[in-house]
Amino acid sequence: MPQIKASIKSVKTDAVKRAANAAVRSQIHTAVKKAVAAAATENQDAAFRNAVSVIDSAAAKGILHKNTAARKKSRLSARVQAAAKADK
Repeated sequence: MPQIKASIKSVKTDAVKRAANAAVRSQIHTAVKKAVAAAATENQDAAFRNAVSVIDSAAAKGILHKNTAARKKSRLSARVQAAAKADK
């Protein structure tokens, strides 16, 4: 454990930030799963747009690097298209 007062505060604030970042990452994971699952249904576009929106907001907040966000969106798009083709 740190002995310096500022370091003690840093440990506390880091724990809060880590929890918030984990929540956002969980939202990303859930949105991507829902988008892939909805690939063959009529609300495919809405689920895909929601997932992209969640990824973009995480990148804007600095939780994801912009290139990581772009890669996730690209892979999601490919998965959704492949799932839609497979169900047709």
